Amino acid sequence: MTARIEKVVTSGIFSLDGEDFDVDNNVWLIGDDDEVIVIDAAHESEPIHKAIGNRKVVAIISTHGHNDHINAAADVKRTTNAPIWLHPQDRMLWNEVYGDGPDQEIADGTTWTVAGVTVTALHTPGHSPGAVSLSVPELGVVFSGDTLFAGGPGATGRSYSDFPTICTSIHERLLTLPPDTTVHTGHGDDTTIGAEAPHYDEWVARGN
Repeated sequence: MTARIEKVVTSGIFSLDGEDFDVDNNVWLIGDDDEVIVIDAAHESEPIHKAIGNRKVVAIISTHGHNDHINAAADVKRTTNAPIWLHPQDRMLWNEVYGDGPDQEIADGTTWTVAGVTVTALHTPGHSPGAVSLSVPELGVVFSGDTLFAGGPGATGRSYSDFPTICTSIHERLLTLPPDTTVHTGHGDDTTIGAEAPHYDEWVARGN
């Protein structure tokens, strides 16, 4: 069975530094008819469960710990019994939502196998200290979370974020991927590495 990628868009509130924002989040699923990985279980668990169907969930992976990327993770775990993964440097963000910790810690280079393909974690801090991107070379894609969007880096004007760090992450870990790599983002539209790479110097000059 060939691995495929599915997207579910959920809506809710992103809260940080005493501010609330209405946001739409991209929830990504990688798998086949038998098994699947869920990336960023956001806001509403019902549409995520519907997309999963009867498939085995191998892992629930969080690209970072902001509430809008993890607040449906516990509900998905309760139904699927799948482990929740998060980079330990984002534990303080996790703790703002949950009392109990995630089940497994992501490190740079952590891998998961689903539907015959390998998903590899790339530590890409900046948007948050424990932000990761998930590379799947066999499918020609990277899931960038909130590190890279169509048009530039993710936001860094809030607690635990840093603009020079996110620029370094993008330059050293993402723009080194093949130009035709599709970038599946945490919010909004897809892009490609080739479309974004020529604008890197503009982003650095523009600043946060």
